[in-house]
Amino acid sequence: MPRYSAERKAAVLKKLLPPHNHSVASVATEEGISDATLYSWLKQCRVKGVPVPGYTQGDSEWSPDAKLAVVIETATLSEAELGAYCRVKGLYPEQIQQWKAACLEGAGRQEDQEKAAHKQRKEDRKTIKELKAEVRRKDKVVAETTSLLVLSKKLDALYSGEDD
Repeated sequence: MPRYSAERKAAVLKKLLPPHNHSVASVATEEGISDATLYSWLKQCRVKGVPVPGYTQGDSEWSPDAKLAVVIETATLSEAELGAYCRVKGLYPEQIQQWKAACLEGAGRQEDQEKAAHKQRKEDRKTIKELKAEVRRKDKVVAETTSLLVLSKKLDALYSGEDD
């Protein structure tokens, strides 16, 4: 199996990758390199994250951070610029729109969660206030009951002392 220099490999890959996007078969016959070798080089490029024609990353292969970065990068692009960006990255404009919608939905969901948490905290404060009031009332009842018991014992002691 022949070894190819890094310069030759780069030159051949340049023909296969954007903006040229020549087919593997045509480059293989033109350069005299086997199809398997070229596909192997393209696979290596894919692993490195280089956009390769004919291969699009599925949504599951993009991290949430990368999706957000793409949405931010493309927010100000015109339709033509977005198309060019998508060709370079191996994406579809519809994917970016879906990711943008998901980001906005996530932000809206977070806002709803914050509102729900605020409402829950308010209800919790109200419950705590009611429970504290009930504890104070019960403390007063216990104190009153204790003083009545003490007084009744003193009264019993007083009357039991008179009988002697």
